[in-house]
Amino acid sequence: MATKPIMGKDIYLALAAVGWADGQLTTPAADAIVRTALDEGLEFEEVAEIEAATKSPINVGQIDHMEMTKADRLYVYAVASWIAELDGKATDAERVALARLGNELRIPDAPRQRADEIMQEIAAHADRPERFDLLSLRRTLDARLEEARQARLQGMLDEAGDESS
Repeated sequence: MATKPIMGKDIYLALAAVGWADGQLTTPAADAIVRTALDEGLEFEEVAEIEAATKSPINVGQIDHMEMTKADRLYVYAVASWIAELDGKATDAERVALARLGNELRIPDAPRQRADEIMQEIAAHADRPERFDLLSLRRTLDARLEEARQARLQGMLDEAGDESS
């Protein structure tokens, strides 16, 4: 019994659009997008459409994120950020495409910055940029979100304790 992928085809098309924003999508970036879609378990026809999008420029379109968690949305943004930086440095056009993607995913600026920092941290440990550890990125994002949630809960408990004293 197959499970429904968390990230639909539109996410991978958006990743390709970010990669194409500067006019070229590198082979390692294209391979990473297709590899991630395959790892996610998308249907063959969807992966074929994604692969086609890695061969010619497209724009960031509508993204169905209704069934995505905050961690899913941050992960997609961080992968897009990595793709934009894969060839050395994100161009202005890539930054605009990333901003559009972040807006489409409804991610505020502060979490985008943290996702970028985590992406840079994981990228620093990669032996080759094209072999970026996407699983480590996901685990790190999930762990940091949980740490932030726990800190917020502790702060609320501390504040409630102070008010009852």
